[in-house]
Amino acid sequence: MLTFGAFSWSVQKLVDHIGIQAGDRMFSYLPLAHITERVYIFGSSITAGLPTAFPESLETFIDDVKMHRPTLFISVPRLWTLFQQRIQDKLPPKKLNLLLKIPILNNIIKKKIADGLGLDQGRVLGCGSAPISPSILEWYHKVGLNITEAWGMTETYAYGTLNYPFNASKIGSIGKAGPGIEIKIADDDEILLKSQGLFSGYYKEDELTKETFNDDGWLHTGDVGKLDSEGYLFIQGRKKDTFKTAKGKFVAPVPIEKSFIELARVEMLCLVGLGMPAPIMLVVPHEFPNFDKQRYENSLKRALAVLNDKLESHEKVKGILVIKEPWSIENQVLTPTLKIKRHVLEQNYHEVGAEWSSDKTVIWEE
Repeated sequence: MLTFGAFSWSVQKLVDHIGIQAGDRMFSYLPLAHITERVYIFGSSITAGLPTAFPESLETFIDDVKMHRPTLFISVPRLWTLFQQRIQDKLPPKKLNLLLKIPILNNIIKKKIADGLGLDQGRVLGCGSAPISPSILEWYHKVGLNITEAWGMTETYAYGTLNYPFNASKIGSIGKAGPGIEIKIADDDEILLKSQGLFSGYYKEDELTKETFNDDGWLHTGDVGKLDSEGYLFIQGRKKDTFKTAKGKFVAPVPIEKSFIELARVEMLCLVGLGMPAPIMLVVPHEFPNFDKQRYENSLKRALAVLNDKLESHEKVKGILVIKEPWSIENQVLTPTLKIKRHVLEQNYHEVGAEWSSDKTVIWEE
């Protein structure tokens, strides 16, 4: 249950923190019922009196952003990854790095990229809803687009921490607690939070509500993390995402996924392993121009070897299954905010993982 008092408190704190003001422009594309859209777009635009544009369709999305040229743009990891991949398809990493080293071309290239995305006037760019690879944030920083990673929950009215003002040296963290927010780490590494913007409980779920708050009013977020000496919060995964393999060992998938996405060019991925002999990585490939299946498979094998060298024996990934059909909202693998439904993939591919007996480290779904 979310009260209007908690809503207005969270919105006002956010508006004051970011310095949202008349003259700013927003772009809305996530479901308006989603808590992030409710607070960051709907609430902020009403409070500060901002014009907000909506895309006509997925096909016109980039053109619509370019037409509106928002000063505040909040997106999810999936879209930031797609934007990066489309730029790299036209401007390969080696060529881009070379051009950025030439002083006379550096700013021209950065402006061209920002213009191409419609973000040339973006003063606050944000990312939330799911983990994003630090390498993607570093890439955007290199091309002149500083993306503030933020973290919150429906139960906190989406307001928790932000890496704002943007601090490049803290890429990989989800920032500091916002004004009025208190955060601490429990003995089991769970993140606890307290503020005036918290929900009041789960509707007709008194026992669950009691379990969610401790006796001192701290919210059990269900996320695991750590605070550094400067108060920056680093998320290490969800307590409920941790799974136990058939060998009885627990595996935290998020850190492994983050490591792998640094090594391989993939569109989406998910590590599954509940009740399996060993975890397997599900990968949706990014089919770039001149895509060569064998070359791509070899690159996945190299990435997996590097990854497994860094993992404990019970965490090592048995193999990679390359998915033939991209995950989407329509096939019920993605939520409306483009989060991956891990439990759905666990169910869909449990037999594959349980019966994985092939010596191959990479298998293409038929």
